[in-house]
Amino acid sequence: MQSTTRYFSSSYAQARDRFLSAAAPVAAHVQSYAIAPAGSEGESLATDVALIGDANAERLLIMTSATHGVEGFCGSGCQLALLDDAPMLERARRAGVALLLVHAVNPYGFSWVARTDEGNVDLNRNAQPFDGRPLPENPGYGPVHGLLLPQEWPPTEQNRQDLARHIEQHGRPAVTQAVSRGQYTHPDGLFYGGDWPAASLVNLRSILQAHASRHARIGWIDVHTGLGPRGHGEKIYAGRRDEAEVARARRWWGSDIAVPYQGSSASVDITGHLAGLIYQACPDSEPTLMALEFGTLPWEDVVHALRGRNWLRAHPEANGVLRREILQATLDAFYCGQEDWQGMVLGQSRVAVLQALCGLEA
Repeated sequence: MQSTTRYFSSSYAQARDRFLSAAAPVAAHVQSYAIAPAGSEGESLATDVALIGDANAERLLIMTSATHGVEGFCGSGCQLALLDDAPMLERARRAGVALLLVHAVNPYGFSWVARTDEGNVDLNRNAQPFDGRPLPENPGYGPVHGLLLPQEWPPTEQNRQDLARHIEQHGRPAVTQAVSRGQYTHPDGLFYGGDWPAASLVNLRSILQAHASRHARIGWIDVHTGLGPRGHGEKIYAGRRDEAEVARARRWWGSDIAVPYQGSSASVDITGHLAGLIYQACPDSEPTLMALEFGTLPWEDVVHALRGRNWLRAHPEANGVLRREILQATLDAFYCGQEDWQGMVLGQSRVAVLQALCGLEA
């Protein structure tokens, strides 16, 4: 059995180099969309795109990675495995399906081991009109913000008690909803959706318009990590509130596909969902959208890691030991480097791709 290690990288720079090298011999077109900030190693940052197959095919399957930066360690591995999967690439060709692999939607977060971009924006909460209309309100976030981001890290015992008391008073489901659904009032906070389209989101919109809009039928798998049991890939419907689209997603990926707005997902019903860009960028296409979410650690540990990473952003003077501890905790929350977890990820990712090809072909 081949090792999975060669598909999973130890840094954004290594992942990008591997992706571009693997795409070169099989892709009909490769293009890079740069952003201004530099990476953690001083490297240039870009979202790289590989189109495999006929650019004018009726059917297209998109796979995206690193919507949430650090989650790219997993998503990039899935893309590299697909690029190395000659039988699956041939299956796509025979089905008349072109493949569009979008590597590192959020290259800044991937490089700096953060879930958010250079402005602390969560790209999966940033797809808002920003046209002068009021942004979605989240009144439950404000009261818990100061508890989530204390002055000291690690949190003091008093902070732990105060946060536990807040959860007890309001109920865990309500607090989870308030924390993770997206907020637009605290730029230094968790799950901040921004006040303007982020540069990486603008790049993704351009990518969809340039490379996806000509295709009549589109499938999209956006690879995520952090929610659910370790190694389990929850299939989360990522489209609009359209029962016909939900039904089509279930035909493709199975009746166990979770639907956040129906309350059947580990994910809350978020606002500003990134996949919603496709309805503007590809208005004449029929999309079928799914986020494939691989579990890592318990939710409480994931939130604790996010709190620490936001604290570090606000305290760049933190000593080296504490910085390394926070970054490692962030990585552990969104990427399990063990080979059994990697194997579970690649197996489920391959099945999801095959199901999408069958759905597009049907």
